[in-house]
This record gives sequence, structure tokens and C-alpha cells, in this order.
Amino acid sequence: MVHTKLTEHAGVEYPIICGAMYPCSNPELVAAAAEGGGMSILQPVSLTVVHGYDEPDLNQGLIEGIRYIRSKTDKPIGFNALIEKGNDKYLERMSQWIDIALDEGIRFFVTSLGKPDWVCERVHSRGGFVYHDVTTRLHAEKGVDCGVDGLICVNDRAGGHLGTDSMEEMYESLADLGLPLICAGGIGSEKELGDALRIGYDGVQMGTRFIATTECTMPEGYKEAIVKSGEEAIDWTVKLTGIPVSVIKTPGYKRENPWMVRKLLSGRMKHRTRWIMNTISFRRWRRMSKGSKSSNEIWSAGKSVGTIHSVESATTIMRRLGQSLD
Repeated sequence: MVHTKLTEHAGVEYPIICGAMYPCSNPELVAAAAEGGGMSILQPVSLTVVHGYDEPDLNQGLIEGIRYIRSKTDKPIGFNALIEKGNDKYLERMSQWIDIALDEGIRFFVTSLGKPDWVCERVHSRGGFVYHDVTTRLHAEKGVDCGVDGLICVNDRAGGHLGTDSMEEMYESLADLGLPLICAGGIGSEKELGDALRIGYDGVQMGTRFIATTECTMPEGYKEAIVKSGEEAIDWTVKLTGIPVSVIKTPGYKRENPWMVRKLLSGRMKHRTRWIMNTISFRRWRRMSKGSKSSNEIWSAGKSVGTIHSVESATTIMRRLGQSLD
């Protein structure tokens, strides 16, 4: 087996992360990917608000959701904490959720879109590890200053929020920081996995590949679009969150926002504007997860679609990828 800092920190067999995805990270998918031997990250808003673990309240729902995942696998799972400024009530909820995750035995955390110093302090005090999503050297250095244990390097082939640099450029830019680096973007098969490790990455994070799985509860049309699409079908848009998001070209997608939104995003209200855009997008994606068939749906996916040709079990995919490294 391949041993890296990621396998050591996460306590898993294979240096592969099934990334957190809203709204795609249903509990059955999280459990199935973990059972395959990699690290699988639960997305708490997806788990509670989209997939039914919101009763009698969100905190208790999260506990029940984590325990449900535990009933389906005894392998390690991780937790995604989006900590961007813009809504104090949300950040208070996320703080409570991190404590719940720690109390439930989760020790691997992935932070996104904020300053993770307080998360690191709390997780480290319980013997855990924090990896931070980054797209630039500046974000990476801020993460290092906050005490993160690893960096998830989101490149220009990623699904969801994407970077501007290639996997090779990101590694060259960040290798001297001395932390484990995880390649996120464009990984869909054994070839890309092997390429990333040969470059020097300690592991990979995959998202799109795990949407096209039997355990994922997204609409079949979404999975079919992933399987049938090539790289040329992928483009980006800022209409969802104010930050470039990689999507499949559909009738409803457009790259840019109206001029007024662009003005708000460039001014003092940018954090609040992005929060409002995120909320609207979350609602759109939630409707999609319930089977909406609108032609205006926007399906997030990365350029790894070109390597995905079938819908399979997440457990099977994870094991096949991991065993290719033996």
C-alpha cells in the first residue's frame, strides 16, 4: 500500500478523498466511499437540510446523521467546515457542528472559504487534523499561518469552486511550504491519480467521479450528463456564488452576473452579497436534489468527466483506484 501523510493523518488505506459536495453528499454516498478505503467527507448542510437530518433540530439531526453513516461503515469519515464571513448565525451553527463532529469521534476536517485558525485550535486540542482548501499561494500562506496540517490544492480542472493554475503549477508553487499537498481537480481514473502522486502530491480529492455512483441520490439525468460529457462540455460561471464554479454547459447556464451584482461583489458588501448568492444557489441545488427537471438546472462538474464512462458503486471505485497503487 502507498503510505503518505494523508493516509497517516486520515487513518485510511488509500490517499484518496471523496470530497464534500453540496447537495450531492448524501449519507449513503459518504459511507460507501469510506468503506472503499479512502477518506470520505460529510457536508453538514447537505446532510441536515437536504437529506433529512434536520429533526428535531439541526444539531440533533447532525448527530443522528453521523450515527447513521457509522451504522453503514466503521471506517474513518471527515467533516467539511465552510467558514466564510457573511452570516454570524451560520458561523455560530458551524462552531456547534464542529464540536458535535469532534464529540462523535471525527478527527479529520476540511475547511473552506475562511480563516481556519479557530478550527485548528479546537480540532488540534482533540488530536485531530485540519486540511484547508486553497487556490493560490496567498491563501496557502494564510492557512499555514493559521496552523493547518495540509493543503487541498484546487486547480483549474476542478468541479465546484475552481482555481486558475494547473496541478503541476500548484505543486511547484506550494511544495516549499512543507505541508502535505492534495491535488483537487481533474482526477477521474487511475491514470490521473498516479500522475498526481508522481508529481509529489500526498493524495487526491475527487468529487465528480463520486456523483456518478449508485449510492449518490442525485437525479439520474445529472449522472447521465457526467457520463456522456467530455472536457469540452465543461465551463465556468460566477452566477452561483460570485466565485468561478465549474459546470456542465446546459441551457440555463451563463458565465457572468448582471452589472449590478458585479458592482456589489467588488465593493464593501461583497461578503454579504456572496452569502446571499450562496443561499439562493443552495436552494436551487436543493430543489434539484429532490428531482427537479427544469431545463434551467446548473450541474456542477469538473473536467474529469472525460474519464468517467459508467455509474458504479462508490465502494468499488475507491477500492479499484486504491488498489491500482499497489
